Amino acid sequence: MEIKDLEPKAVFEIFDQITRIPRPSKKEDKIRAFLLDFAKTHGLEAKTDKVGNVAIFCPATPGHENAPRVILQGHMDMVCESNDKTFDFTTQPIPAYVDGEWVKTRGTTLGADNGIGMAGALAVITDKSFEHGPIQALFTTDEETGMTGAFGIEKDMLDCDILINLDSEDDAELYVGCAGGVDTQAFFSYKRSFAPADFQYFRIAVSGLNGGHSGGDIHLGRANANKIIARFLFDLTADTEVVICEIDGGNLRNAIPRAAHVVVGVHSAKKEHIRARLNHYIADLENEYAGLEPDLKLVMETAEKPEYAIDQQTSLAIIRAIYACPHGVISMSRELENLVETSTNLASVKMEGDNQIVVTTSQRSSVESRKWDIARQVEAVFLLAGAEVKHGDGYPGWQPNLNSRVLKVASEAYEELYGVRPAVKAIHAGLECGLFLSKYPGIDMVSFGPTLRDVHSPSERMFIPAVERFYGQLKRTLEKLA
Repeated sequence: MEIKDLEPKAVFEIFDQITRIPRPSKKEDKIRAFLLDFAKTHGLEAKTDKVGNVAIFCPATPGHENAPRVILQGHMDMVCESNDKTFDFTTQPIPAYVDGEWVKTRGTTLGADNGIGMAGALAVITDKSFEHGPIQALFTTDEETGMTGAFGIEKDMLDCDILINLDSEDDAELYVGCAGGVDTQAFFSYKRSFAPADFQYFRIAVSGLNGGHSGGDIHLGRANANKIIARFLFDLTADTEVVICEIDGGNLRNAIPRAAHVVVGVHSAKKEHIRARLNHYIADLENEYAGLEPDLKLVMETAEKPEYAIDQQTSLAIIRAIYACPHGVISMSRELENLVETSTNLASVKMEGDNQIVVTTSQRSSVESRKWDIARQVEAVFLLAGAEVKHGDGYPGWQPNLNSRVLKVASEAYEELYGVRPAVKAIHAGLECGLFLSKYPGIDMVSFGPTLRDVHSPSERMFIPAVERFYGQLKRTLEKLA
């Protein structure tokens, strides 16, 4: 079956179109044009602001003009992760397909985060089968790499009493809070030295990890490719001189790194020693991650002697700092069961130019002071290693309001339709709701969406039956509000 033929057809036809439109973060021109054309085709007013957000306005059905004004909000961009390094997210459509009860993709992220939210909102504002008040569909830019759309939104783009965020990932769950976050980057400057002639060089690579969303999946204990590489190198430096010639791991600040590699040199007399150590290490990893990372691969191959290496002092500093840097869950909430309160993600390690290595990390917490506490702990690790450290501006969390009217209505809508009262939760991932609330304190908000799994990774998939329930809940909620 084709995606466009799935039910609810109104939603999946639009989602199918969205998967064919390139929309990496900060490169949303094509999806923006699609949205504006969609509004024009359906005779709806639309506008953009200076940062590229798009608002589409749907008038109330007759007799409901004075009902609460509702914004349906999602984001245009998607995380671009692929197992195929030649896949070009700026030009190629997502290779999505139907597999039983799931929509999947072949080796790339699916972009259901947040393509399905966009599709749901667009379907609703063109659906003539139900009555509703005034609706505004709002689509923001660059949610995945900085929330610059939500940060820069202009005042006249938010004209509402209620905001329904469509960027959650679990059926039968309503979200009323989220974590705030901040990025912390460390900058290592190094001197290039000629690679020693009497050294043997190896390329060590880890791949096949599950990765995932650094907010939604951080509690699962999945392996971090950067940490795996650093752990082995740190162990090796106990009795072996090691020089780094090349290092690269991870990509996005909000994705747990799935792959990393390093080109290192050791004295030729130690070449068999390093092979033996690696075999023992692989056995340890297979034991530690049994059942959790079934496709983990750690491979070492002989490499050609590079011309240059990173000076040994900086090589040691980077190995020690990455190994020592915290990663994963730091603390759990004492107020909401099974909610991660604070975490940190050692996201990427990149060589830039001829003399700099940049390590990017991301911290999240539903408690503002704890967010900055873990960010400063990460800072301290890298300062001790001699790096320059900078923090991003960060974004605020969303404090739960359990007395929310829209929460009550959305909960009743789901129970009326499907006989189950949805769970009320907060999410450890960052949502734009915190920024909207900081700018417009009077907005009443809730977030819900269909079941997605392994977002921000090439294993991302969407549960088809949950999409029908998501759309039904959305329509019934708008009916009840009117």
